[in-house]
Amino acid sequence: MSLYCGIACRRKSFWCYRLLSTYVAKTRYLFELKEDDDACRKAQQTGAFYLFHNLAPLLQQSEHQYLPPQHSLLELEKFLAKFGQDAQRIEDSVLIGCSEQHEAWFALDLGLNSSSSVNASLQKPEMETELQGSFIELRKALFRLNVKDASLLSTAQALLRWHDAHQFCSRSGQPTKKNVAGSKRVCPSSKIIYYPQMAPVVITLVSDGTRCLLARQSSFPKGMYSALAGFCDIGETLEEAVQREVAEEVGLEVDRLQYSASQHWPFPNSSLMIACHAIVKPGQTEIQVNLRELEAAAWFSHDEVVAALKRDRPYAQQQDGTFPFWLPPKLAIAHQLIKEWVEKPTCPSLPA
Repeated sequence: MSLYCGIACRRKSFWCYRLLSTYVAKTRYLFELKEDDDACRKAQQTGAFYLFHNLAPLLQQSEHQYLPPQHSLLELEKFLAKFGQDAQRIEDSVLIGCSEQHEAWFALDLGLNSSSSVNASLQKPEMETELQGSFIELRKALFRLNVKDASLLSTAQALLRWHDAHQFCSRSGQPTKKNVAGSKRVCPSSKIIYYPQMAPVVITLVSDGTRCLLARQSSFPKGMYSALAGFCDIGETLEEAVQREVAEEVGLEVDRLQYSASQHWPFPNSSLMIACHAIVKPGQTEIQVNLRELEAAAWFSHDEVVAALKRDRPYAQQQDGTFPFWLPPKLAIAHQLIKEWVEKPTCPSLPA
């Protein structure tokens, strides 16, 4: 028995090592492509390209979900030639990841003007016909993508948007130049290096111990409520940002706080959503909604939230013209926060 256990443990350690080795090799390969332009150009030869048009990804319908088609470099060059474009357009692509077999993945936007201003924007309808797909706004398509594709396309859109908005140096005013991978831009005049950045956002599920507080903005779909969220101010810690946002939006003071998880969120620009649970001070549960920030906010019981989590068709309008209370889809980190609260509605104290 002991011999069998020893062999099993060694096998387990071996496979754990293999998994770690695969991850490290993949990570270091991506690092090499970001730092070595020649290596990145070589990777494009055998890589796969995801296409966008004005930041909307090319997608194909497959039953009840969307799939983003991949194109080889040769297919892309033939496509560009057919539309009177040269291969120089491919220089605007950005590296977004790779497979475990080190097939590099790139994203290219055919709707945005090239940074060199040589290539004109390609026309969307003609491209969709040729590519046998549709360019769909990521916000509308996100929850009909699988987790892997949603993450990949969110990264791609964020990088493409950042490069489109940072083509000039803030110090010299001169055009900046991206490296082949798109991991940075450099100003030839000032030598300043610019790296893509995300804005930190705290998203907080507030509870009084037995109920959770959910709110909605006027821009939300009808009936949907979510956790409180707001951008971190300069100089703030995460704890301070959570306390300030809760005070600003619903007029309550946070007594206890616990970090949950984080998520990249591409809307409206690239943000890092930092999710937390918070409990308000005892006896302070009267909501004072800041109407500049929110349309409404309310306390919801455990049973109400459980029922909302089970709803299959949250958009369905009821006979009286109202919409049922429903929650963000599973892919959103707000959904994870709410589900965690349902399972364990407590969190530890704030640090002194």
